[in-house]
Amino acid sequence: MTTPGDGAVELDGLVKRYGTATAVDGLSFSAARGAVTALLGPNGAGKTTTIEICEGFRRADAGTVRVLGLDPVADARALKPRVGVMPQSGGVPGTTKAAEFLRLVASFHATPLDPAALLARLGLTEHARTPFRRMSGGQQQRLSLAVAVVGRPELVFLDEPSTGLDPQARHATWELIEELRAAGVSVVLTTHNMEEAERLADQVVIVDHGKVVAEGSPQELTGAERQLRFRARPGLGLEELLSALPAGSAAKESPAGHYLIEADVSPELLATVTAWCASHGVMTEDLRIERRTLEDVFLELTGRELRS
Repeated sequence: MTTPGDGAVELDGLVKRYGTATAVDGLSFSAARGAVTALLGPNGAGKTTTIEICEGFRRADAGTVRVLGLDPVADARALKPRVGVMPQSGGVPGTTKAAEFLRLVASFHATPLDPAALLARLGLTEHARTPFRRMSGGQQQRLSLAVAVVGRPELVFLDEPSTGLDPQARHATWELIEELRAAGVSVVLTTHNMEEAERLADQVVIVDHGKVVAEGSPQELTGAERQLRFRARPGLGLEELLSALPAGSAAKESPAGHYLIEADVSPELLATVTAWCASHGVMTEDLRIERRTLEDVFLELTGRELRS
């Protein structure tokens, strides 16, 4: 965790209201410089509003926000050359050809990346002369990523960078983001892809109802605890099973026929579970030991699917 004043993005008590609805409710966190910070939350949690305030597109009703140490509204002129932003839908003129638009954006910066090389890196060379409106959703997403990074920003905001991409394009996008971090670029991204967050993020901030409900590295949030999963006939007597397990263990069935045992997984616990199943004539399938995932943590904290 960075100390106050060190973050690429620093929010303190941020509040944003739309009429009687509060979209951001006293939100505070710091995104470290030279690191990837993933901002996660269900739809309507306040992520988009928070990012738009950081980008200077909206003003907060209360609280403070600093981006690279500056106010994103008052210091917009100084920040724009230093910050990269993925254009939202409609941000690229539909008739503009991909290469032309990227060259135009590059011309606004003192030492941009080579647009042609960047298009090649993202698999867009054959679409260089394609008008934006005729590109597929995945191609438009990759062009938007290129627009965000072509100016060699110190900080880049990425909104769902791999949405709509095939596996090859997705991994190429992830590699580019990892290279940005290696070059010292600060990255703040929003994503619904838990695999993406776990692979890329140095820090994860989970928000719900406009507030931070958890933050830390993926490892800190998921912990070292392991869990036992198996499939069996629905409706097992979990209270009876729990009575045979160490104190503090938890068990649940969700969905029907899928069981999760949360405990300090050890050879003894594994033997206890399998012996209990055998004594009750229960045939287990797909028995496996695994660590908690970010999605597990997310559901525990918000009680909602990420794509609610």
